[in-house]
Amino acid sequence: MRSWTQTLLSQIEGHKLSRALPLDIQATAFQRRVWTHLQSLPFGTTQSYGEVAKAIGQPTAARAVARACATNPVAVAIPCHRVVREDGEMGGYRWGVGRKRALLQLERQELQGRPQVTARQ
Repeated sequence: MRSWTQTLLSQIEGHKLSRALPLDIQATAFQRRVWTHLQSLPFGTTQSYGEVAKAIGQPTAARAVARACATNPVAVAIPCHRVVREDGEMGGYRWGVGRKRALLQLERQELQGRPQVTARQ
């Protein structure tokens, strides 16, 4: 298995992050629910803060979801960059909106570069 440094660098370059990456972070129960959900979001996709709130069973907690994203100490391992505003705009990002946009673009480029799987006839 590759080292955790190589794994993180691979993610930054637009490749999927290994789920085997060990994380030792402190979080509230709410933050942990948000962050766990974010780790389940498919590579190259986004959800709104409200959609994340609904997904974790707290449909009125969109602002709290945004706060949990803002306090995420490991941006690449917990992909808060995949959470956007309801209108599809970037919203905020702890490490800058430009970096958020770049990470999403890298992920989408990686997905576009993969061959499409089609059903056999």
